[in-house]
Amino acid sequence: MRLLMLGGTGFVGGATVAEALHRGWSVTVFNRGRHGSPPAGVRRLVGDRTTADGRTALADGEWDIVVDTWDGAPRDARATARVLAGRIGHYVYVSSGSVYAPPVPLGATEQTPVVPADPDAADDGDYPTLKSGAERALREEFGERVLLARSGLILGPGEDIGRLPWWLTRIARGGDVLAPGPTDLPVQYIDVRDLAVFLLDAGAAGRDGAVNVVGRSGHTTMGELLTACVTATGANARLRWVEPEPILAAGVVPWNDLPIWVPPGHEYRWLQEMAVDRAYADGLTCRPVTETVADTWAWLRRVGDLPGRAGRPARAPVGLDPTREAALLGTSRAT
Repeated sequence: MRLLMLGGTGFVGGATVAEALHRGWSVTVFNRGRHGSPPAGVRRLVGDRTTADGRTALADGEWDIVVDTWDGAPRDARATARVLAGRIGHYVYVSSGSVYAPPVPLGATEQTPVVPADPDAADDGDYPTLKSGAERALREEFGERVLLARSGLILGPGEDIGRLPWWLTRIARGGDVLAPGPTDLPVQYIDVRDLAVFLLDAGAAGRDGAVNVVGRSGHTTMGELLTACVTATGANARLRWVEPEPILAAGVVPWNDLPIWVPPGHEYRWLQEMAVDRAYADGLTCRPVTETVADTWAWLRRVGDLPGRAGRPARAPVGLDPTREAALLGTSRAT
């Protein structure tokens, strides 16, 4: 199989390239060429999809599958699609559950309404609008030859947002660790390597339409996840569990201040309870959380710090300030 990876140096792109090489596929990446060299055996096309001249490197060549993680202007997704038209087999767009229009119900399916978006927008809208607009543009260009892989929370080695790395780093420092309850709170996520496998399998099978690509809610829990972090780091850390009410009353923001955690009843709880029947029917499999956590810790120790996100939309840093954590532990009833 011949893969064209649009990008290929980031978190999902890097994992997808690695999986394709593992399969013995012919791999081409298209990016600006600013962030290191591609792995051995990968052909690199240098360009910038945001300009007409920047897309000329894509003018020749044929590929069986294209995988695209674009989160910029929808018009650039359409323009790139038009350059490739007639020379590709199947297009796989890595979208996001963020495209669903609020208020999003628990158990959101692929038929849940999405945010309205212009497929030809050129401005820097918010993330849900950009993803939704790109979905529309690609559907209009490719019809049944495009799969819209709406991912949920993505974890694993290479994670550049830093959600699981924050927990690992915090727990590695040891001592009393504020652990947001309840301990049996279901967590829904996908390991980036399992996502890459699904993207390539689905592309090769010609899957089309939208699909929520994330593990089942409850594949792990907050208790299992944080215990796995303690085990992986070998730290002298004590998880002190605190119920959601005092944490929220202190102004702590779920998902950002305490990464991954979204308590029951919160407006974003749906992020941990998306319906995934189609993905599993299409062959999605997910490795155990202990493997994701251990491999992420090994990667983090190897690289020393999170990779940069140059050229990507700015994201607020994640993680709770140590002084706020200490204050909460001092005033809350922790177990």
